[in-house]
Amino acid sequence: MTVANARKLFGTDGIRAVAGEFPLDAITIFACGLALGHSLPKAIAKSRVILGRDTRESGPWIAAMLAAGLRETGVRVESAGVVPTPAIAYLARAHGFQAGVVISASHNPWQDNGIKIFGGDGFKLADAVELAMEDEILHHAAQIAAPDPASFRPVNDDSGLQADYIQFLLNSVPGLRLKGLRIVADCANGAAAAVAPELFRRLGGDVILQNIQPDGHNINLNCGALHPSSVAAEVVTRGAELGLTFDGDADRCMLAGSHKNIINGDAILLMVARDLKARGLLTGDLVVATTMSNMGLEAALKRSGIRMLRAPVGDRYVLEAMLKHNAALGGEQSGHILLPHLATTGDGLLTALVVLDLIARTDKSVDELTADLKVFPQVIVNVRVRERKPLDTIPGVALRIRAAEEELKDSGRVVIRYSGTEALARVMIEAESEDAMHFHADAIADAIRAELGV
Repeated sequence: MTVANARKLFGTDGIRAVAGEFPLDAITIFACGLALGHSLPKAIAKSRVILGRDTRESGPWIAAMLAAGLRETGVRVESAGVVPTPAIAYLARAHGFQAGVVISASHNPWQDNGIKIFGGDGFKLADAVELAMEDEILHHAAQIAAPDPASFRPVNDDSGLQADYIQFLLNSVPGLRLKGLRIVADCANGAAAAVAPELFRRLGGDVILQNIQPDGHNINLNCGALHPSSVAAEVVTRGAELGLTFDGDADRCMLAGSHKNIINGDAILLMVARDLKARGLLTGDLVVATTMSNMGLEAALKRSGIRMLRAPVGDRYVLEAMLKHNAALGGEQSGHILLPHLATTGDGLLTALVVLDLIARTDKSVDELTADLKVFPQVIVNVRVRERKPLDTIPGVALRIRAAEEELKDSGRVVIRYSGTEALARVMIEAESEDAMHFHADAIADAIRAELGV
């Protein structure tokens, strides 16, 4: 059961809201730049911060406002332009920046945007650091006058930084060539569209790129990882062996097999875990997944002698558990895959290359590599809420949750949580019986809707 989110600005993946509205209004963005600048190491004479963004219309003005706040504190700001979120994590670490900031709302619609911050080590900031920054941001925002975005100069983009990231991806899978493979890749009109054409050109093969013409408004629009059935259908139409589909900031990846089937993060974890184990690289024979991962994954891993540990939803929490238990692999059903020996955060393009490398080395399709994964029926119902009240304090909701848990017991799971990025309560029910699954999911969702629905 989920407790209320105590954060004021930062969710599980940075600050996210409608662009132009609190907390992504001009004052708060400028204040965020001030707070970040003040948080950087004082021993460094001239701190440097790298920015990146996705393809949303609001990205450039948000970057200009954030950069203005950073410069006010004496920080030097550079920009990689439109790049995937993980590119900034890599570039911050590789080029000695003290921090990296991504302006993106990931899978959200184009009207939204967000601010994600990485430390100079390429890892997302710790919760305690973000909470301390929140207090300073809110303090500054209450003290300063509203700045005019048009009064600040735009941030100049350095295309060489984008090229460095592409080379990093290629170096991560040395020797990979796609000759003889036909692949469909859906870039979601997002950040992947800026790097995928050059990346796949250099890898060869017959790669059909889709949704690579962003216009500021079409990011994630009926495409990308939010709509994997689209690329799955295209794989069949084009006679391809594999489909790849990314979200707006390309930090996650979903796949499609040759039979119009969708292959999510659970299935990717299974095939990569078995490969790492076979090569003696799966430390402790352990994989870290989340509370949302299917029971079928746990069973399939167990058959291969691999343990599965569940962490809270959010790649930052998966990574925390991985570091604590020295795990070499972790991820989420949504397609965030973490490979600490290659990168400090989830990277959809890197995940795609790792899978393609696995296919090339084993001469097996993704369908063959995941054939024994028997997925328990699972449903997720999203309920839009007006507030995030602790669910165990609402008698009607708590009663419905207890009833589901008592009936399902060992034959299913009940996971109820608030989204860390949207005003949603997510009701996930997994069960051997589809009738029981739908009954309890609807009953709990209705109870939440009655008490907290908008």
